[in-house]
Amino acid sequence: MAHTGGNPAILTMGVEEEFLLVDARTLALAETAELVLAKVDDGSGTAHLEATRQQIEAVSPVAHTAAELRAQLFAIRCGFTEAAAAYGCRLVASGTAVLPGPTLLVDAPRRHEQRARYGALTDTLVHCGCHVHVGTLDLDTAVEAVNHVRPWLPTLIAVGANSPFRAGRDTGHASWRAAVADSWPAGGLPPRLDSVAHYRSRLATLVASGAAMDAKMLYWDARPSATWPTLEVRAPDVSPDLDETVLYAVLARALVATALRAIAEGRPAPGVRDEVLALARWRAARDGLDGEGLDPYTGTPVPAFELLDALVAHTHPELLAAGDLAHVTESVAALRRNGGGARRQRAAYERRHDFTDVVRRLADATECRDG
Repeated sequence: MAHTGGNPAILTMGVEEEFLLVDARTLALAETAELVLAKVDDGSGTAHLEATRQQIEAVSPVAHTAAELRAQLFAIRCGFTEAAAAYGCRLVASGTAVLPGPTLLVDAPRRHEQRARYGALTDTLVHCGCHVHVGTLDLDTAVEAVNHVRPWLPTLIAVGANSPFRAGRDTGHASWRAAVADSWPAGGLPPRLDSVAHYRSRLATLVASGAAMDAKMLYWDARPSATWPTLEVRAPDVSPDLDETVLYAVLARALVATALRAIAEGRPAPGVRDEVLALARWRAARDGLDGEGLDPYTGTPVPAFELLDALVAHTHPELLAAGDLAHVTESVAALRRNGGGARRQRAAYERRHDFTDVVRRLADATECRDG
């Protein structure tokens, strides 16, 4: 069913999680993606190769509820955990690779072309995100909804920040993945789009300039999906914690539902200055939930958790209508107690100042532990 601004309760969710594969003994990146995929792929479409031979991607079926989505993702992680173990590997949910190692692109024409065009930028393709698809939406509605979602994308980056380390050093950021994502010429914040024609014009310009090969290379934090009739929110890092993954998904769905209600009521997208929103995005990537963010409307520094509280308040009616409010309340309380992914990675490092402790902790938290 194409959604044209009617009842947002029909919105569904799907999640793509990108994982690193590491050697179970050394915890360094392992070049086993093709082998793991061959073992786990059952034809259901829930497992895919990613850009490198050191990653594998989980793709959930369409879900209607938070509990359904969590069960789906848990089952997929169980399969991935078992398949990785068969090849002496472990599954790791981190936005970046903690230990040093080369980025080894898969042997495919698209990846060869990317390497030829974009050089060392392709080293960032080993980074891992959590992509939430919200649908079903026609293209007109998805384009308009992105304008309403834009102000909250930095907050989603802060909530999902789980990449403080890269190649054996602390980057000084909570999400290094987000910090470097906009180094791609078609990455970072989505532009404000006036119409589908405007969207297609922007895409055509990016392709003609060489900045993107096609619509799949719009690495914006949110975009109309190039594959599905959905709005795809790409802002958060992947999380080892399933409840946090579900948190991202239901917040993304509630943001889109809130946008659709505003569209149906004829309310325009909020006016935010691009330069302020860009600074808010940078601050979210640097501080995560542990410091301050920027109010996207005023540019005023405020505690990051206040922005998260404001996001929950903004989407409260839709969270309540979808039955997601309890999950959000519990997950936000857990983040207040335990900190976000970046803080937890740093805590693992501080115990012995050993980066292998970080990778081991991530693997322990990521992998399916049945019973």
